[in-house]
Amino acid sequence: MAAPLALIAAGGTGGHMFPAQSLAELLLAEGWRVKLSTDDRGARYAGAFPPAVAREVVASATTARGGLPGKLAAPFRIAAGVMAARRAFRGDRPSVVIGFGGYPTIPALSAAVTLGLPRMIHEQNGVMGRVNRIFAPRVGRVACGIWPTELPEGVKGVHTGNPVRAAVLERAGAPYAAPGEGVLELLVIGGSQGARVLSDVVPAAVAALPEEMRKRLHVSHQARAEDAARVTAAYADAGVRAEVRPFFDDVPQRIAAAQLVVSRSGASSIADITTIGRPAILIPYAAAAGDHQSANARMLSEGGAARVWPESRLDAASLAGDIRAILSDPAQAQAMASAALSLGRPDAARRLYELVTEIAT
Repeated sequence: MAAPLALIAAGGTGGHMFPAQSLAELLLAEGWRVKLSTDDRGARYAGAFPPAVAREVVASATTARGGLPGKLAAPFRIAAGVMAARRAFRGDRPSVVIGFGGYPTIPALSAAVTLGLPRMIHEQNGVMGRVNRIFAPRVGRVACGIWPTELPEGVKGVHTGNPVRAAVLERAGAPYAAPGEGVLELLVIGGSQGARVLSDVVPAAVAALPEEMRKRLHVSHQARAEDAARVTAAYADAGVRAEVRPFFDDVPQRIAAAQLVVSRSGASSIADITTIGRPAILIPYAAAAGDHQSANARMLSEGGAARVWPESRLDAASLAGDIRAILSDPAQAQAMASAALSLGRPDAARRLYELVTEIAT
């Protein structure tokens, strides 16, 4: 008898792909077969999935981009994707279909609805994306990475948390070294490509710190390649040791080593910070759809784990005040780290898996 098949549908961004990959790995470990349904863009981001995960590339599109020709063609591309998914499902019927958001999930979830297959979605952010909002009333379970999540009226969610990578799980709950007399590690991350506002404001805030604190500070700052030189120069002018790169491939290790993290509040960053358990200053991305990064940050702010600054109110003096307050108060910093850890869900993938097995046929 063939092993049960889980069809995972996910859009082509890290925010969708990371939790999808985590669930896929667990499903394989539990003896399931797994297929990933995505579009051409998503397929380029699927290299980290285990080789045992079969890939199905289906036609999809969004009516939100591409100009008038793209908007007119989108319904036809989506319809073609739905028909292709239906044919694939009839040939190898999934026991369950799980959507992780993004337009590439439309064909698989639509096919599951029309064929009456068990189905569920996972929403990473505190505000539902457009596609998940459409399907939320039409699935058996709605798993939420951030709690609370703004849900459509009548829809109930289950707080599973956002699954994290194995490198983060390896450092889950790593002991926190509260700021003391030694080196003060400050980590600045702004998503996979850095954030210009952090490159503009954080170095100036650090330069405004007391000299004694600056002498002890070591900054790891993820900045866009075009900003790296000026950010490096700003730290050098302030007499601060800093490592500035467009990309850190060891972010979990740097979070674990940090006394304080300054970050955007994307779902993956929030999951990493809370799984490891570190104090944070969060600057939500103002242009995020539905202002979902503010919703993500709210959980940490209300839980005592982070201070939050909207971009519209962010300035170097205010940020310097928060950095100084946290790094000069070990008791406060420790309390924030503990609060962050209490909000983490290191077992998020397992919680998702349990929902899958509840509804699968």
